[in-house]
Amino acid sequence: MTVPHKEAEATVAVIDDDPDIREALRGLLRSVGLGVELFGSVQEFLAAFQRERPGCLVLDVRLPGRSGLDLQEELARADIHFPVIFISGHADVPMSVRAMKAGAIEFLTKPVRDQDLLDAIQLAKDRARRKQEATLERLRADFDTLTPREREVMVMVVAGRLNKQIAGDLQLSEATVKAHRSQAMRKMRARSLAELVRMADKLMPSRTKS
Repeated sequence: MTVPHKEAEATVAVIDDDPDIREALRGLLRSVGLGVELFGSVQEFLAAFQRERPGCLVLDVRLPGRSGLDLQEELARADIHFPVIFISGHADVPMSVRAMKAGAIEFLTKPVRDQDLLDAIQLAKDRARRKQEATLERLRADFDTLTPREREVMVMVVAGRLNKQIAGDLQLSEATVKAHRSQAMRKMRARSLAELVRMADKLMPSRTKS
């Protein structure tokens, strides 16, 4: 199953093992123009997961297999920070405190009032937008520290060119290309080539897809 996203507008992923609740939330969210995807378990969600897909999670705490809190912690360990809204019919205070300390937007008790959930989703969207803007601002600042040659090498690297090919194109030694590539990754604070590609995609999507 592929989770689609047509644009930057957040898609709400609802993870709840009760099919009636899932369908009720689908109807509510679609009635206000939100995209929504439904999942019955954490495992089902992860099977369709796309890191770059924008959105927020409406997540039941108690689920078969891995719990909602387990998923929240797993995403945090992977440095993935989707806004999370917890819903639960069996919550206790320590559970809600744990969720909120881990960064949850809201912790709502079932049956959830429609407006409370919509308000929480709006808050999640606002927070995600601010975070995206801050991330892009930081990436631009880091990119500005690169020399013109480092930028040139970075663009070619994220386009899939090998060091040997870049060296030939730019009439440099392969060792020099490797040095520029290493400097670009260090200045961009990229821990891997995949992360550098994601950064470049945010900074200059038309060039990295050409």
